[in-house]
Amino acid sequence: MKRRNLLLYSLLFIAGCTSVTNTSSVSQAKKLRFTVTDALGIEELQRDYGALQAALKEIIQTEIELVPVESYTAAASALQSDQLDFVLTGPSEYVVMRARTNAVPVIGITRPNYRTVICVSSNSKIKSLSQLKDKKIAMWKIGSTSGYLGPTKLLIDAGLNPQSDVKILMLGSKGLPALQKGEVDAWGGSYVKYEQFIQEQGLSENSLPVISKGPLLPKDLFVASSQLNPELVKQINSLLIANQEKIIQSLSSVEEGKYKGSTLVPVNDSEYDTIREVYQAIGQGNFVQ
Repeated sequence: MKRRNLLLYSLLFIAGCTSVTNTSSVSQAKKLRFTVTDALGIEELQRDYGALQAALKEIIQTEIELVPVESYTAAASALQSDQLDFVLTGPSEYVVMRARTNAVPVIGITRPNYRTVICVSSNSKIKSLSQLKDKKIAMWKIGSTSGYLGPTKLLIDAGLNPQSDVKILMLGSKGLPALQKGEVDAWGGSYVKYEQFIQEQGLSENSLPVISKGPLLPKDLFVASSQLNPELVKQINSLLIANQEKIIQSLSSVEEGKYKGSTLVPVNDSEYDTIREVYQAIGQGNFVQ
């Protein structure tokens, strides 16, 4: 009996020590260096994500330092060289970070209507994606999930080779106006951007008919450096879920209201395999290997 009690007390003592270690992990992190890959430069980072910085500081009870980066590849390099701890990023950026740094997915953030469409002009004879062979298609920019990889996946699924069967032009915000002017045959990009353009121009969807609409794209996500203590990462995950209303509210003024109505949800690396497939198909597999 005495031995049994001694064993029980020993186990309770060990469990108590473990509990103290786990609950103190966050407080041991005096500062987390944080960035958002969509924001270029410290001014944009502070303007759009200063509220998120404040929310994270309050929730995690740790100083949050904003670290500007010039691109998602720069963010990957900063993670690799231990200049960043925590990042909010998109699907295409994540797969590059994961490949180069083994970045840890912490929590996903949904985006309502985060999908891709391909549209044509109202007087076009093109009614299906297969008819885009040898045509010019305007897209947003290289590396954009909804503005490049998403529409490219639709072309691939329709049996088109994005490297040889179509001519893709990265026109950014000039893409839809170029389609209206007849300078390109189709436009592929974010459904949200498409809707906003239609509304701003006072058009109906019949003016720029959609010939293909993709499924919801993989979620944006918070990722952590693989060099962070795994217990700390687990605690951050739990704290973000428990305080997701504060997180979503802090993102309410971000461009296009893209996080309006969002939720924080569990995330798995395998959800991003479709993005990796597109990188392979466009001859950029080295980015995600």
